[in-house]
Amino acid sequence: MDAFFAAVEQLDCPALRGRPVLVGGTGRRAVVCTASYEARPFGCRSAQPMGEALRRCPAAVVVPPRFARYTEVSATIQAVFARFSPLVEPLSLDEAFLEMTGAEGLFGPPAELARRLKEEVRAATGGLTVSVGVAPNKFVAKVASDHHKPDGMTIVPPDEVLGFLWPLGVERLWGVGPKTRQRLAELGVTTIRDLARLPPDLLVRRLGSHGAGLHELAWARDDRPVEPGGESKSIGAEQTLEEDVRGERQILPLLRQSASRVARQLRQEGLCAGGVRVKLKTAAFRLLTRQASLLPPGDSEQELLRVATRLLDAFDLEQPMRLVGLAAYKLVPASGSGQAELFPDPEREKQRRLDRALDRVRARFGEGALHRGGAGGGGGA
Repeated sequence: MDAFFAAVEQLDCPALRGRPVLVGGTGRRAVVCTASYEARPFGCRSAQPMGEALRRCPAAVVVPPRFARYTEVSATIQAVFARFSPLVEPLSLDEAFLEMTGAEGLFGPPAELARRLKEEVRAATGGLTVSVGVAPNKFVAKVASDHHKPDGMTIVPPDEVLGFLWPLGVERLWGVGPKTRQRLAELGVTTIRDLARLPPDLLVRRLGSHGAGLHELAWARDDRPVEPGGESKSIGAEQTLEEDVRGERQILPLLRQSASRVARQLRQEGLCAGGVRVKLKTAAFRLLTRQASLLPPGDSEQELLRVATRLLDAFDLEQPMRLVGLAAYKLVPASGSGQAELFPDPEREKQRRLDRALDRVRARFGEGALHRGGAGGGGGA
């Protein structure tokens, strides 16, 4: 959806249409949840301090957020999506993936399908616009949906995928945040084409397994299916904070706490995680998530935190965050996860014994009896 919160406010209050609108609070620490497209030419954007946005655009109208109303409109939109496909994967109130393979017989070719989807959303909501990207996989479809906002429609046929992606800036790849972008710039990489042409082993040496994943995306390789009905079973832990945090130094200790809780629950249930998901919510209430595989599947705090730390680089951590969380997914029984390896890793075996010893101490003396050293560890017994 296009500037969803602000668009709903303009829909409900015709006097706001055509005017710059900022959805958010007005207090000392207030931030912009959504800026209407009329406000954006002035440099207003989501997660920006409200005071700064008003300095840039003094004529803007500030409207307090109404999340119950946005949820209601979102349900209407999701109902439209369900008429087009049984495979709908909501990402947030205003965004979703639809699996449309084989739907040509019902809705026509991709361009006609996208046009009909846009028309039905507009009709069902009374005038809201949606930008649609149609492509062979989720990654390219997401990039395409952002390509001609607002009210956009971008079709990327299979034989045109690389021609579409390669001229774009490398920051359009999932997982390229400010730090990774700087490290890639040191290799002379500014576009997706530049990255695609680098040897994968060079990227792995510089960025670890993250580099291999970026190389796959640069070649438009993304085989993730659309997963309807929300995410599959997972175990997570998150904290909504009294005071916003920002930067890796403040966020990492909170992630460590979540990793510890999740790992302990995995061991209690006899499960291992094949993937780790980091969840952050900005002070503007925008939910951000990134995830990556954990191979072989694991159940230790250290393994979960290692993946989570790498994922942090995919976020803009300079914006204030009000929630920090971590979840384990792709859950498998510990007995069938590769734990019983033919040639066990001595360090990994040592780590497992330590984890179980910590579990026994906490079970006997309480949750706060013992913490690991390191960021957020809190010291000893």
